[in-house]
Amino acid sequence: MSPKSVADQLVQQLVDAGVSRIYGIVGDSLNPVVDAVRRTGGSAKGGIDWIHVRHEEAAAFAAAADAQITGELAVCAGSCGPGNLHLINGLYDAHRSGAPVLAIASHIPSAQIGMGYFQETHPERIFIECSSYTELISTAAQAPRVVQSAITHAVARSGVSVIVLPGDIADCPVEGEPPTLVATRRPTLVPDAGDVRALADVINASRKVAIFAGAGVRGARDEVLALAEAVGAPIGHSLRGKEWIQFDNPYDVGMTGLLGYGAAHDGMHGADLLLLIGTDFPYDQFLPHTVRTAQIDSVAEKLGRRTSLDLAVHGDVAATLAALIPQVDRKSDRAFLDDMLEVHRTLMTKVVGAYTDPVKQRTPIHPEYAASILDDLAAEDAIFTADTGMCNVWTARYLTPNGSRRFLSSALHGSMANALPHAMGAQWASHGRQVISVSGDGGLSMLLGELVTVAMYKLPVKIVVFNNSTLGMVKLEMLVDGLPDFGVDVPAVDYAGVAAALGIYSRRIENPADIESGLREALDHDGPALVDLVTDPLALSLPPTITGGQVKGFALAMSKMVMNGGVGEAVQMAKSNLRNVPRPSQFNPRG
Repeated sequence: MSPKSVADQLVQQLVDAGVSRIYGIVGDSLNPVVDAVRRTGGSAKGGIDWIHVRHEEAAAFAAAADAQITGELAVCAGSCGPGNLHLINGLYDAHRSGAPVLAIASHIPSAQIGMGYFQETHPERIFIECSSYTELISTAAQAPRVVQSAITHAVARSGVSVIVLPGDIADCPVEGEPPTLVATRRPTLVPDAGDVRALADVINASRKVAIFAGAGVRGARDEVLALAEAVGAPIGHSLRGKEWIQFDNPYDVGMTGLLGYGAAHDGMHGADLLLLIGTDFPYDQFLPHTVRTAQIDSVAEKLGRRTSLDLAVHGDVAATLAALIPQVDRKSDRAFLDDMLEVHRTLMTKVVGAYTDPVKQRTPIHPEYAASILDDLAAEDAIFTADTGMCNVWTARYLTPNGSRRFLSSALHGSMANALPHAMGAQWASHGRQVISVSGDGGLSMLLGELVTVAMYKLPVKIVVFNNSTLGMVKLEMLVDGLPDFGVDVPAVDYAGVAAALGIYSRRIENPADIESGLREALDHDGPALVDLVTDPLALSLPPTITGGQVKGFALAMSKMVMNGGVGEAVQMAKSNLRNVPRPSQFNPRG
């Protein structure tokens, strides 16, 4: 049957593009689109399912995760004014994460635009910064081409497109046929031969080479390992690069940054040449600025924007390394690599391991210990989503990639509350696969209504709440700045009780002896489950390399606490953390 309205035509174009779900909340100006979705009969009949969330921000987060897991177009929608404005935070996350997402932002009646009408905003202006393509549909004749262009932009640029559609235009009869959607495979960007030769010369002339890898090494793992073997290079990685390069990697020295661990920092700063491969790591304070640096990236504008470069190569990582490796001389001197691997082993045993081994019977539960047990019990192909903050730290340090597991976070946008809606989208995209939301109590409570969505659809997401009744990362930020923590603590909440009231299987765990059995039961449960882990609010993430300023700030903040009467808290914080403060590395690379 031919579409009768612009809304019908839009929905049919989405079906033709392979879309089977739209995440959103129904309402007023969006109703013509929603009704067109209803009349498709749902995905079981070759149409589209409407996924009813409780907040449009969650709709955009869920679409972002859906797109990242499937690699295909995902769609979210919001009604005029406040409805589509709620999408914006999740769309920022999707766009910065490179997720192909199409957002339908319905609009007030077209004749009222510019008149200060009820719920009037200007979405065609508002969404510009978090999208590759945003366009207002003003006529029925314009609609099919704009929709087509929006789909093409989202897929081709791996980012967000936004269609702004007034409700009255959505109800108009169709005018014209949409263009045929032609799918293409991803091309290979081959670097210039002269740039590759220059990079080979620099590598051959350097004695100590280190690699720092990001998400851009996806699909090029073998090539990165082959280069490291040839030149004796330790490999550090970013948070987003972790799942693609860390596992079964004999050259791995961990991650740098505030979430980091291991010898990545030492390797990068102790090298003669640092190779930044497929990474746009934003925290330049953790990058060396006196080490000769080269960068490989498929996006030219990312080259050199974090640190000054001595050489840059524009090309896909796999194609670049395939051309580079035959021109690189194998280095027989492995002293630098061996030194860094030894530093890494020491730090992993004495620092990261120190958090998990001695705390098995201590209460409140140390979150590191709980995370290490979760890592042991989770499925080999589990999908983990992590809230921004301390949950990102525990995920980065204690959950192990293996080539089959996936890890999603708001790593570039850094939004709170992403873990549960990310897990929802990942679960819808991966029926039958274990999806675990590693949620902080702050993030979970921010979009707590999505527990209703999980219960409503009986979505088998496993929600592990690290419940410390504080905003732990903010507490740490204050402490390293020498400030006493303020405004970060909240009243204790029984999230297991909240989940149980919604009909979700739940366990509240306060004794570390119960962690393994509680997590195992939840992971084995056939349906949604929530485990509420009551963790130590004073167990904070400390960076792998501590500066004098950070130590001074930490000590100064505790002094202020004591002077203000918080003696007990200062003592407990010292017990929880200072025994594990990583000391600046004393390694002395040979030569």
